[in-house]
Amino acid sequence: MAPALSVGPKIELIALRGLPIVEAGCDVAGALCAALDAMAIALEPCDVLVIASTLVSRAEGRYVDLGAVEPGDAARRLAVEVDKDPRLVEVILRDTAHISRAHRGALIVRHRLGFVSANAAVDASNAVPASAGAGSGPWVLRMAEDPDGSARRLRAAVEAHTGARPVGVVLSDSLGRPFRLGSVGAAVGVSGVPALVDHRGKQDLFGRPLEATMTGLADQLAAAADLLAGQADEGTPATLIRGLRFDETDSAASDLLRPQDQDLYA
Repeated sequence: MAPALSVGPKIELIALRGLPIVEAGCDVAGALCAALDAMAIALEPCDVLVIASTLVSRAEGRYVDLGAVEPGDAARRLAVEVDKDPRLVEVILRDTAHISRAHRGALIVRHRLGFVSANAAVDASNAVPASAGAGSGPWVLRMAEDPDGSARRLRAAVEAHTGARPVGVVLSDSLGRPFRLGSVGAAVGVSGVPALVDHRGKQDLFGRPLEATMTGLADQLAAAADLLAGQADEGTPATLIRGLRFDETDSAASDLLRPQDQDLYA
């Protein structure tokens, strides 16, 4: 049975302030709870925390010093085609299951986790570790090894600390889209909250049954939180969303992935 979901008459989005710059080994759940306490916010059942995946990648030590990367022959050839640093291309290929499009300035791939993104979600923004010494770098960050697993661990720790249950956790990343300019927040890790809501079988206003409608709820939450998180130096990588009601679920971001045999574009 699909998890129940309802949306109240009002949705609140609250940027969590005062989070530190996260480094490898940081207790992310503890930092989130400390920020909530400092803002005098008590988590309630069905609250959702949307967290930038970069924060989790930093905490999990997913840094790569490109200065220490030796690109292979395949990376060198592809780097010429796409006009990118061959060391960066080498890192991208390590997380790539399939190259979707390669063009000058653009490398679109299917990540080993199944989603399609530019550069396998390897990010050069906010990627320098505190331990970086003189002469090191440039630095990039890889996606968390298991974003759904990271979301589950964060959710369990936050629920244990606050006593609120269920709490939803969404790890978000900025993804582009094939037919539109501009990136939007999208879910790459999910726990607690339904990732996908199936409306098939329900009726529209005129009694017509819905035949194909499914809502990417976790993506909607990630995109909404992106308004507050921003893309540059805002320093607000976590957002609290309040106003949903949902059943506890074992949903995951992988639920959002279109099967490859149905994907006409990647």
